[in-house]
Amino acid sequence: MANTLQHQKDGRVGLGEKLGYGVGDLASGLMLNFFGFYLLYFFVDLGGLAPAAIGLMFLITKLIDAVTDPMMGVLADRTRTRWGRYRPYILFAAIPLGLSMILIFSAPEDMGGTALLIWAYATYSLCMLAFTAANVPYGGLLGVISPSSEERSRVTAYRMFFSALGGILVGALGTTLVRELGAGDERLGLLLTISCIAAVSVACLLTTFATTKERIPPVEQNGSVAGDLGVLLRTGPWIAVAIAAILGVTSIAARAATAPFFFKYVAGDDGSPVFLFFDRPALFLTSLALGQVSGVILGSIAARWFEKSHMLIVAGLGMAAFIMVFYALPLDAVWPQTALQYVIGIGFGMLMVLSYSMFTDIAEYIDWKTTRQMTALVIAASVFGVKAGVGVGSFIPGAALDLTGFVAEGQQSELALMGIQFAFAFIPAALLLPAAFALAFYGINREVLAEAEIDLSRRRARLA
Repeated sequence: MANTLQHQKDGRVGLGEKLGYGVGDLASGLMLNFFGFYLLYFFVDLGGLAPAAIGLMFLITKLIDAVTDPMMGVLADRTRTRWGRYRPYILFAAIPLGLSMILIFSAPEDMGGTALLIWAYATYSLCMLAFTAANVPYGGLLGVISPSSEERSRVTAYRMFFSALGGILVGALGTTLVRELGAGDERLGLLLTISCIAAVSVACLLTTFATTKERIPPVEQNGSVAGDLGVLLRTGPWIAVAIAAILGVTSIAARAATAPFFFKYVAGDDGSPVFLFFDRPALFLTSLALGQVSGVILGSIAARWFEKSHMLIVAGLGMAAFIMVFYALPLDAVWPQTALQYVIGIGFGMLMVLSYSMFTDIAEYIDWKTTRQMTALVIAASVFGVKAGVGVGSFIPGAALDLTGFVAEGQQSELALMGIQFAFAFIPAALLLPAAFALAFYGINREVLAEAEIDLSRRRARLA
């Protein structure tokens, strides 16, 4: 009992450290929301590239991530430094990540065709590699910041708050910054805005490095890489949450990537403000992000009484239903659309905060069952899930636009408009159904976690 009480005490994370860890995900929130909304638009509508070519880029980079993310997880799990296993990578990857973000939108204005396509593939791939180097260890740090599942869940809530804050800032200020900084030059506005985001992102990651600790000591020697991968792929709960995370993020990313085309070509929006300085795309993104914050808070509180997997099933099915209600509304129903997008955001916030918390629970569950510490490898699934979701979600509108005859900056056919609607509503709603189904096989409940924590506490006390 004394060992357990000491374990609980040592596992506490102070407010400053929670904020310091959480702010690191503001970097991801800013980058991924900006990319999700503007990247396809930048290369297709402004750059004149074929939507399918950019959509294929998103898919190819995710195939690369399927290799590099687990490799990064394996490397971080086996790293031993005076700064810990995971924190050094956050420190050294921060600046390369910021520079690579800027590089994507630095394509010369007169560059087009094959040269611009090569630029897009090269710079985006480089940025995703830098993101892997920073974000997989960042996720792994969450798994060792405390031996307590409840405390990790609280830290996760801070992380998801800052992630959602990134969406709020991009939604509320993104279109305004692009418009004002560019002074009529949209390409310049995008470059200057992403430069501001990159600077903030680097500062956030450096803050995380400086303010956090790793509280779970590493084992003297990890198992083999092949053995770790084999255990992971045989762990049903990890497979269930990975599927749900990938499909959930894909759904939201597809809507975000399609939104500029939906509002411009389907809704006929001219970019004028409809509320203060918010135009319709800004309202769309901001309401989603505000809902995400609410979902993070709601999910964190409700997790004290309800099973995480059960809440995610309800959230996923609810998101699918509300996406279809959004589709059924009149195109000029600005405020009902905004309200529905807020509700959809609540479900997405719950998906993010609970799934990330479940990944750390799975890492502890594997440690308990197998004595293998493979936190970053398990967490790599969450990073890959987000990137795969964003990539596939951006591929969906790219493919839909290409197949239905979309014409950049031109008059769209009825078929092209229907393609935009499919990518914006039908496909995102459909993706959430198998995500909810997968979670029915999660299998780790509160009682199992409590038993695992007690046993691991005793084991670590004996080794201390």
